Amino acid sequence: MPASGKRGFGSMDEIKQRQIASKGGQAAHAKGSAHEFSPEEARQAGSKGGKAAHEKGAAHEFSSEEARAAGRKGGEASSQDRNRMAAIGREGGKH
Repeated sequence: MPASGKRGFGSMDEIKQRQIASKGGQAAHAKGSAHEFSPEEARQAGSKGGKAAHEKGAAHEFSSEEARAAGRKGGEASSQDRNRMAAIGREGGKH
């Protein structure tokens, strides 16, 4: 067993995991069984998750500046993820 205690998929490096996951997503889209959220569906899902967290008392009450900062950070991370995934796609699954 690897030193980290992980086996199988969990023991692979992040890039290899993403390549494999990407192939699954591509297959689902080709088959027509993949679902893409519209902006409205994504908003509703986020709202539902926020409400559930507040009901459990697990949510942090953000000030408007904290919320803006978190939104910027999430947008930057999302952009970086898209760029990283595009680079992996251009590699064509090569090591």
